[in-house]
Amino acid sequence: MEDPRTALESLGLPNLDVHPPFNHYDFTRQPRIILVVGPMGSGKTEFSARVWRDAQVLRRKSEVFAVQTTESGADRRNVFFVRSSLDRKRFPNYPPDALAFRGGYERLGNQIATVEDTWQLEEVIRAHPDFGTWIVDEASFYEERLAYLIREYHRDRRLTFILPTLILNFRNEIFNQTARLLLEVATDVFPLTAYCEHPDCSLDAHQTWRYYSLADRQIPAPYFDPLIIVGGDARSHDARQPNYETRCSRHHVLPAKVYTFLTLRPLAERYRRGLDRDLITEIRNLAHLPRQSLLAHQLEKEGQEALAILDLPVLAERALVYLCAEAGLLTLAESVRIIRSLDLDEVYFRMRIQDQQGYRLGQETKTPEGESS
Repeated sequence: MEDPRTALESLGLPNLDVHPPFNHYDFTRQPRIILVVGPMGSGKTEFSARVWRDAQVLRRKSEVFAVQTTESGADRRNVFFVRSSLDRKRFPNYPPDALAFRGGYERLGNQIATVEDTWQLEEVIRAHPDFGTWIVDEASFYEERLAYLIREYHRDRRLTFILPTLILNFRNEIFNQTARLLLEVATDVFPLTAYCEHPDCSLDAHQTWRYYSLADRQIPAPYFDPLIIVGGDARSHDARQPNYETRCSRHHVLPAKVYTFLTLRPLAERYRRGLDRDLITEIRNLAHLPRQSLLAHQLEKEGQEALAILDLPVLAERALVYLCAEAGLLTLAESVRIIRSLDLDEVYFRMRIQDQQGYRLGQETKTPEGESS
């Protein structure tokens, strides 16, 4: 390919730094499994919309061109978009056939479906044998089976899969086992970034930061905050409902990680073995006397921004959700007994437990609001 700088110089233009173009999606390339990764707000779903628009242009090409994009009867210019039912509440005001993103939407007609799990996804794929490109949005929301399901169809049917998804959660850790397996089977990764949304920074952001709004303050979520909180993208001023920003590593504040592993989990392990009841004391303090808790002692070493989490409501309930649904150190029955004995918020606890269970099972929960990517 001719160096574009040569063409510019031939026009009498000054010598400039010319960067590679942001090309249209190439449907003539061999089938691939493409991960589109980045923090929330980096444009992962908008990337999908761009692929869709490019496909509409190429579908107007001749049948001669179709030879370059078709294998085993499936044309890669035929693009089908699949979204998880967990993500259904993100854009409630858009048409049901909308591929919606923060900057707008594309209407896909009958080339879009919402599925509960990978079994329903497989049914949709089988029902559309002439579609060669499959965009599975929020891929990490699915069971681990997804990674090997798409690998089978990629290998046996020569299908292309585009998977816009979070790979890192708000803790800056691999989102889950599904995300880990997708990294193993992918052939390509398209990383996207966004501006760091800290008011004093404009660096590239690779991380999603969760925070809560309380009295016009942004309070970072503690490490033991429930991992999954299902719901919409609307900015919330309710300190029980999270908000998200993209942040660079310097401004990604995550309090209480040391406390979680140094104190909270060990207390639950001892409680589970019947060795002591210090966990009950700590949960009581988190609920009613947070500045006398072991958490407060640890946060003093992390600074004022970290100490602000002591002002968050349902702090004890968040810890119990983590210990029950994620760490597996408390049973549901044990957690409920603790909640009732200490007069905690059982409604909040059960709502967040439903979020974790619905996510793991690939089923839509009944909760009204919360996290999505």
